[in-house]
Amino acid sequence: MNRKPIEPATKERGTPATERTSERIVERIVELSVDGQKVSVPEGATILDACKALAIDTPTLCWAENLTPVNVCRVCVVELEGARTLVPSCSRKCEPGMVVKTDSPRVRTSRKLVLELLSSSVDLSTTPCLDKWHAHYGADPARFGPAAAPAHAGEREHAHPGHHDTPDGAHAARVAQPPKLDNELFVRDYAKCVLCYKCVEACGTDAQNTFAIAIAGRGFEARVATELDLPLTDSACVFCGNCIGVCPTGALVFKREFDLRAAGEWDEARQTLTTTVCPYCGVGCALTLHVQANQIVKVTSPLDSSVTEGHLCIKGRFGWQYAGEKTKRSEG
Repeated sequence: MNRKPIEPATKERGTPATERTSERIVERIVELSVDGQKVSVPEGATILDACKALAIDTPTLCWAENLTPVNVCRVCVVELEGARTLVPSCSRKCEPGMVVKTDSPRVRTSRKLVLELLSSSVDLSTTPCLDKWHAHYGADPARFGPAAAPAHAGEREHAHPGHHDTPDGAHAARVAQPPKLDNELFVRDYAKCVLCYKCVEACGTDAQNTFAIAIAGRGFEARVATELDLPLTDSACVFCGNCIGVCPTGALVFKREFDLRAAGEWDEARQTLTTTVCPYCGVGCALTLHVQANQIVKVTSPLDSSVTEGHLCIKGRFGWQYAGEKTKRSEG
């Protein structure tokens, strides 16, 4: 398994720099220009933070506020005056006097092509905002041709780097494959995986420190995998589900959500969200219950919770299933 590439000066999340005086702590401020608008942000803030301060809608897939930026999806790139290449706004720190363009022809072309390449090779049907992004940038994934045949179960896991058939050029290569159903808690549907690294980050140093998954393979055969491609039940996975909480495309999904979607019964418009406190221990983790038809269908945690920052353990994430079974028995 290979470790993810880390670009210089992107590993530190930290807090905005401050300067202590004899009477108070003064936060240092950086002024820059974004799309012709002047904006002031704390030193240490990213260009994406500056865009948010100006309410500039910037697409992101691999970024999450509770994870370290890894700069792999490249849909958030912006044009920086004086820079040779487009820069990822999610990790590039603001500097005084920067002049940034978020909607220049160069930026639009780059985002359009990235969206087309991703959508032509990955099933992004459950990715939020995708249709809006396609419409805004005029992305047309179909121009790469019809989809190639999906891989058989286990085929991608046994592929060897450099040992593959040359594409015929008439079809768009896809990562389509059957979903992995090896436990009763969540499903790994890697036909929807864009290799954003967020699950690897959450399983690693950013949250759980379990390191049950990493990126294996090279090139188009790169994939998220357990050690020796073992089933999750035989791996180091502790089933915290933090990988589900950060997945941006639905490649990792609660088993109940997967079943409801397969039956055509999943309907977020009918769901109510209630935030409460986990009853299992004294830590006090915040839980958001997603309820549909009087049944809990999944549990998340608020990103702004000072206790969890969006992450949970197996009990908080999955320990609610008994409530649904109890309701079924009482109704029966």
